[in-house]
Amino acid sequence: MIKNFFISLLFITTLFSYAQEGTSSPYSFFGLGDVKFRGSIDTRSMGEVSVIPDSIHINLSNPAMLSNIKLTTFSAAGTFSPVVLKTNTQKEKAQRTSLDYISIAMPAKNFAIGLGLLPYSSVGYNIVNNSVTDYAYTFNGSGGVNKAYLAISYRINKQFSIGGELQYNFGKIETTNTSTTTIETLTREQNTSTLAGVNFNFGLAHQAKLTNKLSIFSGLTIQPESKLSLSNSRNIAVIQLNASGQEVVFDDKDVAVPDSKMVLPMKVSIGTSVGQQKKWMVGTQITANNMSNFTNRNENISNVSFENALKFSVGGYYIPKYTSFTNYLNKVTYRAGFRYENTGIVINNLSILDRAVTLGFGLPLSGTFSNINIGFEFGKRGTTNAGLIEENYSNISFAFSFNDRWFQKRKYD
Repeated sequence: MIKNFFISLLFITTLFSYAQEGTSSPYSFFGLGDVKFRGSIDTRSMGEVSVIPDSIHINLSNPAMLSNIKLTTFSAAGTFSPVVLKTNTQKEKAQRTSLDYISIAMPAKNFAIGLGLLPYSSVGYNIVNNSVTDYAYTFNGSGGVNKAYLAISYRINKQFSIGGELQYNFGKIETTNTSTTTIETLTREQNTSTLAGVNFNFGLAHQAKLTNKLSIFSGLTIQPESKLSLSNSRNIAVIQLNASGQEVVFDDKDVAVPDSKMVLPMKVSIGTSVGQQKKWMVGTQITANNMSNFTNRNENISNVSFENALKFSVGGYYIPKYTSFTNYLNKVTYRAGFRYENTGIVINNLSILDRAVTLGFGLPLSGTFSNINIGFEFGKRGTTNAGLIEENYSNISFAFSFNDRWFQKRKYD
């Protein structure tokens, strides 16, 4: 398994450098783009409730829960995302396929170590504005911010675990603004930002018995405020399109723009779950994000502001009989959940909301602790009021979780 892991890691890490455009949301125009959920597919399938313990899946949200892992676990996931974009007068379809994460966790007696790579945010939009007479404006954006992390978890006793995580953020965001006149002369402005920065995430986990069968689990994570450094560049050009649609540059000029910094807001999450492990579990979680001091990457826009974000999640799972030998469906994990979120973006005095229902299935691989997870998310973000755009999206996700013993001394040659 070790050899297969490193081959997979090399392959998927290479793909990450080409898979930055993981969204088609016009709301990725703002800030650092469409901020991704920090969690695994099994967690997302339960409404993004990450306080439910698991011994064969890596918890990407709370580093304190890494100590629940019993075997060395390697996991990777991807998502196919079709979306319908609506205004009061128009409707368009788009789709994206993206890599969600690669991660590995290695347990020891009272602690565990985890590391991985995942996207923090994605930028991907193409907006055309024909509302001005004799002019057409086109706005394009691509890229995003990735996150590499190293986490450690320590089990203090049977009830409490703590964890910490070092995160390195890096990436590139490119935006192009083009204005077209009736004589087919285009003015193009390209802005590029290369981003880098470090931040931390701290977690606490607690578990206790309510009865002989029922247990209660609680979790707390705190991600302190941090900053990203942006190295910025800008190019302005006069261009035309030839017969094949390619750009022909007549005149261009690099414009000096200062480097800058952006704040990654403080985020706090707290949740609890109750149930019978390996049978059923239901939980709820609240996540608060201090977005009120957040800004756009290049400039402030008059009709856009940011407010504190808040997300409410509820979800759980059910396993009919995980020890069944005669009926495979009895060993399948069935997951479901719901979430409601104020994203923190305010446009034309309207808060942009995001709500979704989730479903999922954990499919065990015969004779092993490894499994395949399939998740479905059906949601709506934004509104058609005040000239805005409503997104109706569907996320179809696949994840592989391989579990095995590593570094075990052979008893026989």
